[in-house]
Amino acid sequence: MTTQVTKLTISLPKSLVSLADEVASEENISRSRVVSNCLRELAQKRKMQLMEEGYKVMAKENSDFAKLAFGLQSEVALRQA
Repeated sequence: MTTQVTKLTISLPKSLVSLADEVASEENISRSRVVSNCLRELAQKRKMQLMEEGYKVMAKENSDFAKLAFGLQSEVALRQA
């Protein structure tokens, strides 16, 4: 799989550049790869947070629907009796 690459010029505090250089050296990767990996992890974290929020909304909707369905089922059962 070929990934398109775009050059980007950014300004960072020296402490973050030092950290990026340290991580790059430890992991034997480029500074660009360090930044790319960090952004990829952030994107994954955001995706997981959105999914979690969505599942919570769905759980609430499913609970509300179950309560409604149970109430209707009880009403039908009373009319049939």
